[in-house]
Amino acid sequence: MTLQDLQPYLLALSPAEKAQAVQLLVQSLSGTWTGIEKSPGVVGGDACIVGTRIPVWDLVHYRRLGASDAQILEAYPQLTATDLANAWAYDTVFTDEVEAAIRQNEAA
Repeated sequence: MTLQDLQPYLLALSPAEKAQAVQLLVQSLSGTWTGIEKSPGVVGGDACIVGTRIPVWDLVHYRRLGASDAQILEAYPQLTATDLANAWAYDTVFTDEVEAAIRQNEAA
């Protein structure tokens, strides 16, 4: 998809949605993600929810298996809906990274 393809969709967004899109682009360019951190030696350096050892790939995999956000939050009571939203946003941009981690951990 090109920027030209995206232009009509971007222009149709509400001001609040445009602000969210800009935030997503800035995070993508800077490599920093709200609520997500990578620490060497913690879960193999995989992207995790800040302050936890819960990797993004694990949440994404759970969701792909059919778990709802409510079920995931029940299974991980230390997480919030915002944590899940941050994980989903990270997965949207780094799908290949998350997919590789899922495959690697399924094989283990």
